Amino acid sequence: MGDPLSKRRLKLWIRLLRTTRTTEARLREHLRLHHATTLPRFDVMAALWRARGPISMTELSRLLLVSNGNATAVVDRLQADGLVRRIPSDTDRRTVRVALTAAGQARFETLAADHEAEVNRALAALGIQEIDMLETALKRLAGPERRE
Repeated sequence: MGDPLSKRRLKLWIRLLRTTRTTEARLREHLRLHHATTLPRFDVMAALWRARGPISMTELSRLLLVSNGNATAVVDRLQADGLVRRIPSDTDRRTVRVALTAAGQARFETLAADHEAEVNRALAALGIQEIDMLETALKRLAGPERRE
């Protein structure tokens, strides 16, 4: 006989996936309706904001867990809107770094505050003890190299 928890773990995985997808869809719709933007644009701006300075397109792709092509397409649109700038490398013409412009930083800070408020609304059913319990369990699942 197999592991008696196997079916429960499978159901938990499905519930986690469904909850993540539902919440992500809610956030996508919120950004679209209230800010005329997309989650990928928000994610790129968030990564650049956290970097606090120019980073290479390769590093941006790695941080976002997307291909260079996907990151490039989003950066192209953000650059066209004046929210990011590309900075060519002085030493390697193949390397381009990207950073938020002043307008991009201001726009991201507005988006981030509203994004946080929407996440707070989406997870409002959870109290502090439930949040602590979930954080502990998710850290255990992530393994020692990924605990934050």
